[in-house]
Formats: sequence, structure tokens, C-alpha cells
Amino acid sequence: MKTVEIVGYKRANLGKSDSQRLRNEGFVPCVVYGGNEQVHFYAPMILFRELVYTNEAHFVHLNIEGEEVEAILQEVQFHPVSEVILHADFLKIEEGRKIKMNIPIRLTGKAKGVEKGGTLIRKRASLKIEGLPKDMPDHIDVDVTELDFHHAIKVGDMKIEGLTFLDPKAAAIAAVEVSRAAKLAAETAAETPAAGAAPAADAKKDEGKK
Repeated sequence: MKTVEIVGYKRANLGKSDSQRLRNEGFVPCVVYGGNEQVHFYAPMILFRELVYTNEAHFVHLNIEGEEVEAILQEVQFHPVSEVILHADFLKIEEGRKIKMNIPIRLTGKAKGVEKGGTLIRKRASLKIEGLPKDMPDHIDVDVTELDFHHAIKVGDMKIEGLTFLDPKAAAIAAVEVSRAAKLAAETAAETPAAGAAPAADAKKDEGKK
């Protein structure tokens, strides 16, 4: 897995007003957990671009005024309207100790059901997994080639050596469904009488004349 470096500076004040001031100046208030203590710091928001706005997971090398820590991004909070990063939580990692991460999913292949006119629906964007740092992938490939109509690939179908999937086993990752256009065409065909067929009422009249 690739590593992104975040350079930070320790915070002297932890109040809400100070946090807002930092955001106004283009910084993200942060905290890193793990080890003997929590460290509160702030970092330039621009450094989060490669870490947050990506379809791959990353480790993080934190450099906080010369103190270096290997970590993962545990949680990030966004403003509900502007989507500006409000706060970021990091977790210190150590080799030999398992961690939990949300890993992005990539769907590969062309599903059988899609070739028949169906639509591939992505049900989840990522999967939560547990494993050692050395085994963590930057993304998870999910092959949908054999996926047919009304079938789904579920979390319970996934197997990767050294990793444990923490989402519910019955949760769907991807499914092939009939498109709206195909449903409408089928309904229209069912409602339209076949060419040359007499309406039911006319057929009954003809029987009465005989």
C-alpha cells in the first residue's frame, strides 16, 4: 500500500474557536491515537487531497514537528454543505498488530447479465477489513464476470488470505438488475395485443352470431 506524508504542527489550544480559526486559515484540526498519549495537531488541508479524494487506501506518515508516526486515517468529518474537511482522526499502527480499514472496491470484468441487457449496480463502495498492516491492499478487485440477472456478489463470497471481512456476510457488493427501459419494453409488449388478434369483446360477438 502506498504512503502519503502529512506534515503537522502541535496545537496549543483545543477550543472550538481555535479549531474554526485553523479551518479559516486552510488547516485541518487533527488527533492521532495509539501509543501512550493522544497528540492534537493541525496540518495544511491541501495535503489531504491525495489521501481523501482517491479510490485507493493509503498509509500515512505523520511528521509532527519532527516526531514521526506511521498511521492510518481512522475518520474524517466534512462540512455538510461545503464538504470542507472539519476534522481528521488518525490511528498509530505497529507491525505485528492488526488494524481495521475501509478498503475501496473495484469491479472488474463484464457481467453475463449486462451482456443480456441488464444493469450492473454497485451496492458498496468499500469493504471493512481487518488484518496486519503488511497484508492490507490499497483496493479490492471484485470480478463480476459470472454475475447474471437477479444475482449478487455478497461479502460472504469474498476470500483473501490473511484478511477478515467485517461487513455482514449477507450484504451485497454488486448485483445485475433489469434496466428500467427493459422493464418498460416488457410491460408494453405484454399490454399490446398480437398482430391480427381480435379483441375479446369482438370474439364473443362473433361466437353469438354463429
